[in-house]
Amino acid sequence: MKYSVYGFGNALVDHEIAVTEEDLQSLEVKKSLMVLVDEARQQKLLSGIKHKIKKRSCGGSAANTIITSQQLDAKSFYSYKVANDEAGDFFYQDLKGHLVDSNFDQTGRPEGTTGKCLVMITPDAERSMETFLGITATVSEKQLDYDALKNSKYFYIEGYLVASPTAMDAVLAAKKFCKENKIKTSLSFSDPGIVDFFRDGMNEIVGDGLDLIFANEKEALSFTSTTSVQEAVEKMKQHAKAFVITRGALGSLVYDGKSLHTVDGFKVDAIDTTGAGDVFAGAFLASIEKGFEYKVAAKIANYAASLVVAKYGARLDENEISNVKKLMAEPS
Repeated sequence: MKYSVYGFGNALVDHEIAVTEEDLQSLEVKKSLMVLVDEARQQKLLSGIKHKIKKRSCGGSAANTIITSQQLDAKSFYSYKVANDEAGDFFYQDLKGHLVDSNFDQTGRPEGTTGKCLVMITPDAERSMETFLGITATVSEKQLDYDALKNSKYFYIEGYLVASPTAMDAVLAAKKFCKENKIKTSLSFSDPGIVDFFRDGMNEIVGDGLDLIFANEKEALSFTSTTSVQEAVEKMKQHAKAFVITRGALGSLVYDGKSLHTVDGFKVDAIDTTGAGDVFAGAFLASIEKGFEYKVAAKIANYAASLVVAKYGARLDENEISNVKKLMAEPS
């Protein structure tokens, strides 16, 4: 296999912004959720807090995951859609700089507006997002590279794609292709609000089952319509051969197809939880690709996630990646 992970998701330029609780109230932002907005709303919002931007990076949930897996030496491919504008060029160059192959290595970028996500972080490290999808709202099967997918071990789906009819069609077509070619399928639920609002679509993506699902506690409870993690675990077994439920500072629960493992987290002073689940998924996928047992992969992924929440941004730097690799090299 040429690629360990083939990712498909919304391409957004993330703007990490430090705000106060009062800012959220005055701007009428829904705390701890991702909300889709139009460009006018986003520009108005941005004009009031532009001076508080801490960082800008190519993002979207799946992009963060794919870059993490690539950083940890799991060769990765990413399919996405950006426009021929400054933000689209920034996204493309940032992704290429991380040595991730993509569909835009072969095709040009169309006219339009590249999507952007305003990630507003309060002092309690919670992130609240308002996203204008822009051209990624029309991401479709045209962006899929079936030759690359056929040479991949895992197809990784970003749950946010459920909001786009063309993306949904592409996901279902790719899933069918994966089944025919014995490629493993994985999904991140992405956001509890997405699971709630697009429940039918999420059920359609999960279909008759996936190889691996990533969810946090809220997403797992919402998807399974349960009120306890224990109940959610039992119901999740009906939908995936394996799954991980992340629990923030408590670590994670991982079901490897046979046994459920509780894996402790790493204590840090959280500054920004943006990308924690994305980095976890990337580190987990890279770890199981290297042959680690699921419970060990979860430990490595917990550590990677703890590093990213201790700073602004959804990306690990070279020094942090080096520390994750050191943990990988330790006897398990």
